[in-house]
Amino acid sequence: MLEIDIPGFGQVRLQYLVSDFTGTLSVRGRLVPGVRELLNKVSAILDLHVLTADTFGMARSELAGVKCLVHIFGGDNEDLQKEEFILKLGAENVVALGNGNNDRSMLKAARVGIAVCLQEGCSMQAASVADILVTSATDALELLLQEKGLKATLRF
Repeated sequence: MLEIDIPGFGQVRLQYLVSDFTGTLSVRGRLVPGVRELLNKVSAILDLHVLTADTFGMARSELAGVKCLVHIFGGDNEDLQKEEFILKLGAENVVALGNGNNDRSMLKAARVGIAVCLQEGCSMQAASVADILVTSATDALELLLQEKGLKATLRF
């Protein structure tokens, strides 16, 4: 669990990291360098869930060796499926990472939403509802490992 009191933002008690895969943790289906190691470090303090449509069909193989659960969603309303997943966990205990339109609902619902903008871009809708915008998945994960950085970014 990660607990931080952030002036102006409030008390944060995170138990789960819920992340999109394609465009957030990976580029064209391949994990961004350094993400595997950081995910495993974060897994020591948060339970990890990866929610994905698995556009490139490589999420499970790319995440092999990472202490996380992979959930592959299909069909319509993927954004609502992701939001529902977070709500079932207890949104107040979730930090979410995402980059696409299909991530906007979970980023908004999570206690802390982090939009990640890699080479594939970040939708304006996802960026506009997130609490934080970063330019790499490694930066997002480092914020969780360095609570002073998270506090500095979110305080009023």
